[in-house]
Amino acid sequence: MARLVMKFGGTSVANIDRIRNSARHVKREFDAGNEIAVVVSAMSGKTNELVGWCKEIAPFYDHAEYDVVVASGEQVTSGLMALALQELGMPARSWQGWQIPIYGSEAHGSSRIEGVDGAGILAGYDRNREIAVCSGFQGLHAQSHRIVTLGRGGSDTSAVALAAGLKADRCDIYTDVDGVYTTDPRVVPKARRMDKVSFEEMLEMASLGSKVLQVRSVEIAMVHRVPTYVRSSFDDPDNPNPGTLICDEDDIVEQQIVTGIAFSRDEAQITLRRVADKPGVAAAIFGPLADANINVDMIIQVVSDDQATTDITFTVPTADYERAKTLLESRHDTIAYQALQGATDVVKISAIGVGMRSHAGVAARAFRALSEKGINIRAITTSEIKFSVLIDAAYTELAVRTLHSLYGLDAA
Repeated sequence: MARLVMKFGGTSVANIDRIRNSARHVKREFDAGNEIAVVVSAMSGKTNELVGWCKEIAPFYDHAEYDVVVASGEQVTSGLMALALQELGMPARSWQGWQIPIYGSEAHGSSRIEGVDGAGILAGYDRNREIAVCSGFQGLHAQSHRIVTLGRGGSDTSAVALAAGLKADRCDIYTDVDGVYTTDPRVVPKARRMDKVSFEEMLEMASLGSKVLQVRSVEIAMVHRVPTYVRSSFDDPDNPNPGTLICDEDDIVEQQIVTGIAFSRDEAQITLRRVADKPGVAAAIFGPLADANINVDMIIQVVSDDQATTDITFTVPTADYERAKTLLESRHDTIAYQALQGATDVVKISAIGVGMRSHAGVAARAFRALSEKGINIRAITTSEIKFSVLIDAAYTELAVRTLHSLYGLDAA
């Protein structure tokens, strides 16, 4: 017997038929003798509808009341899933985030989980193997006693945090894909589903453009060492595919140099030309951006020929591009740059793999391969287990396919 947390995303509970199908996945694990907690998202499209209502009634809405509204989507799904499980003959009850409770910070709309008290759920296990059906995405701020939500994709985070709190043997994330692939199969048809991927690699993939898991959920899984499967709810519940296991690096026997290729179209480039090359200039540029909660990613500084000025290039999320430009233009006299140039038709391509730690020249091979395809690199960043390049968006598919083949990731 094992203790499992099973999470079902919006597409897996999009309508009554899909809720019933997901309930059959739960029944398979229940009949195997396992103790189960289920975490559900809102039905597909429902959160967008609720957010739209908030914006329609109050363009500058109170974020605390916004949380009350958008958290209701998961409440509906948890009740429907509990009913579906009862119809299949299983003891089940719904739990809202504040009932468990899952404690979160006071940052409405983007709360961070601070603790989980699963005593009530564990009591239900002991009483009659009762299945807890929990609303994802939501929690309770202990001091104000108000509902908080965890940000988009927060149900993944709820599930992994609950698994850690319940000391579950594993957490199964059911979605509309059957695992984690070496890259997006829609771009590279030869992409392969991986049997296992390390926590660190998955964290990089999630932060660099892979939409399979939410970044914070992977962080929690890594910190608490919660084995996490990515599986498809669209598989036959009686004969499901194994999915992809996200686990410790030590649990993976054979490790490739590069595990996967990720890409993000949500990038914009800003270049400040001929900035004075003196102490304090970088702080004058990036300090105000940080104060405005604009995330800066790739940064390159090049010394000009005159040794007195420098060019600084960096990237920001596309949604923050205009705001960042306006902010920098308002500080033109303070920063003293000659010109501000920008581009939104760029994409970030990243190669990820823990094998890079012990192999030299991995990035150099990529630079050579991209050059041979006529692809110009605008910016480069590296870390211990990944490197990223910024290129023109028009070359996205060519670059991804080139790197995917270069590192031997194509399916046989």
